[in-house]
Amino acid sequence: MADRNMNNAINLVDFGLLRIGVSTPEMRVADVDFNLAKIRKVVRLAQEKKCRLVLFPELCLTGYTCADLFFQQRLQQKVEEALLKLAQLSAAEDMTLVVGAPISISGRLFNCAAFISGGEICGLVPKSFLPNSGEFYEQRWFCSAFENHSDFCQIGSEQVPFGTNLLFQAEDFPSALIGVEICEDAWSVAPPSGSQALAGATLLLNLSASPEILGKHAYRRSLVASQSARCLAAYAYASAGPNESSTDLVFSGHSLIAENGQILAETERFQFDSQLALADIDLDRLLGERQRNSTFSTRLPEHDFRIQSFQIHPLPIMKLRRPVAKTPFVPPDDAERSARCQEIFQLQTSGLMKRLRHTNSQKVVVGISGGLDSTLALLVSVKAFDRLGLDQKGIIALTMPGFGTTDRTRGNAEELAEQLGVELRVIPIDKAVQQHFSDIGHDPDLHDITYENSQARERTQILMDVANQVSGLVIGTGDLSELALGWCTYNGDHMSMYAVNCGVPKTLVRYLVDWCSKEEFSGRISAILDDVCATPVSPELLPPDSDGNIKQITEQVVGPYELHDFFLYQIVRMHFPPKKVLMLAEQAFADEYSRSELLQWLRQFYQRFFSQQFKRSCLPDGPKVGTVALSPRGDWRMPSDASVDLWLEQLEGLE
Repeated sequence: MADRNMNNAINLVDFGLLRIGVSTPEMRVADVDFNLAKIRKVVRLAQEKKCRLVLFPELCLTGYTCADLFFQQRLQQKVEEALLKLAQLSAAEDMTLVVGAPISISGRLFNCAAFISGGEICGLVPKSFLPNSGEFYEQRWFCSAFENHSDFCQIGSEQVPFGTNLLFQAEDFPSALIGVEICEDAWSVAPPSGSQALAGATLLLNLSASPEILGKHAYRRSLVASQSARCLAAYAYASAGPNESSTDLVFSGHSLIAENGQILAETERFQFDSQLALADIDLDRLLGERQRNSTFSTRLPEHDFRIQSFQIHPLPIMKLRRPVAKTPFVPPDDAERSARCQEIFQLQTSGLMKRLRHTNSQKVVVGISGGLDSTLALLVSVKAFDRLGLDQKGIIALTMPGFGTTDRTRGNAEELAEQLGVELRVIPIDKAVQQHFSDIGHDPDLHDITYENSQARERTQILMDVANQVSGLVIGTGDLSELALGWCTYNGDHMSMYAVNCGVPKTLVRYLVDWCSKEEFSGRISAILDDVCATPVSPELLPPDSDGNIKQITEQVVGPYELHDFFLYQIVRMHFPPKKVLMLAEQAFADEYSRSELLQWLRQFYQRFFSQQFKRSCLPDGPKVGTVALSPRGDWRMPSDASVDLWLEQLEGLE
């Protein structure tokens, strides 16, 4: 157990995060007082859970299924009274509430969302698209927002902003700009939320009453996730539940919170008690995604918006309510991980096949060590040759034992090559490297960087020369994590003619080899691959220990790859600052690493990532397989002499 002190509270706003809730409250059709009481209970529960903004369903104060009762003046009066009471509640609880209510204006009835905060009704947003087919008859009772001619309406003694051109800005959290739409609006060809997002809204709210029929659950889930991805936004969706009238329909109360295509939280369906789902949405992340998305930045909103201010009053929390994956590149679900491995293996294989077809090459040269990376490169080569119908003997597998090679890794490398039916060549490098030491005047007993890199460059020279000899291509074996850390020898294993692993992080390489063992191969080959997966990661450049075992363990030198891959994702993919990366790491690895350990390896990552950019500036070609890539021709352009001081300075302040 690590010594991290979990009593240190987190101020979410400091990290660009906001805790929101979606609720399907218990209700009675046309019983406004009862419904108000249940909303109050949900608000208290949300307060206990450190949530400051809760979204409720469409027409939740009355029920969606009131039908012609919507015209009853008594019902409309009770709704107005309830809205004023909710305004008082919002001030007493420091809570922002968004509730659905029928609102009468100048003889027209509108289906509205009331945005309530700080003791005020900050605005009323009417529904634009009214479904009026199948089971829906909304045009019988309500007018569309397109029929509105007023910018304000009277609620009690208040003049309340009214219209679809309202956005709500949190004064104490600039990243929180909120847009609102209602149910069918999201199902329309051009949802209002799209224009709201283009105007800057990072959080989109949908009050809904979506009846349940076969297949709609999955479609609704997909719609919410897709709209959040399309808008590069967080999207909260609160839907009416089974307490609605069941005369002809059943409502499930399926409420969701999504962020940029990912479902963060959802309620349990068909529950008659009140349901509340919470999630911490990352608004700063969304703003960063928008900055990097040229398609988003070149579009303008369709019309101007009026900005209404409110206060969020965020509360400190202890633990995030959002998934923080320890291994962001490796799905935890077995089936999803297997599917991803299959997809990556096909990407790697197809990339190599294209290069072989283009160069009309029927030979490749692969340096194999018995380690994970070179094993994966060999398997990709075998699969590519198989799909192209080429003779497997065109794959020259070179094992080049040196000062640190162990019997275990050499044995696995040589037997794997034999079992796969490729050509195996064994070329020891000891004498050549000893001669090189003599030529440059290096003491062979001095096991420094010269001692290590001389071996790596000797191996690369052999690979390149054999490739010339057979008119083939040298296949690179280095992975994405090694490129991030610069854990490769410049113009040694750093160089090749096609690098099939350059887009695969180290934490995923092991799973890819394991997947190949289970899905692509069998028998003795699978057994060898299993042992490769169980072998410690090492460059094997230093002599083994007295028992002949690997002495040079990579992760003892550069740090755990699970941490470095976590850092890589948060820093390169998300562009998060050091303090946020550390906070997320503490959440993900709370029981495994202390704060001081995380700081140590995070500092190591930044130092190596900045100092080793020159190696990434001249990478060989290789396929991008995921959202993080470091090719200077694609995703990552960075000066080789950029200063790391700005990032290390923030880390020092966190100690």
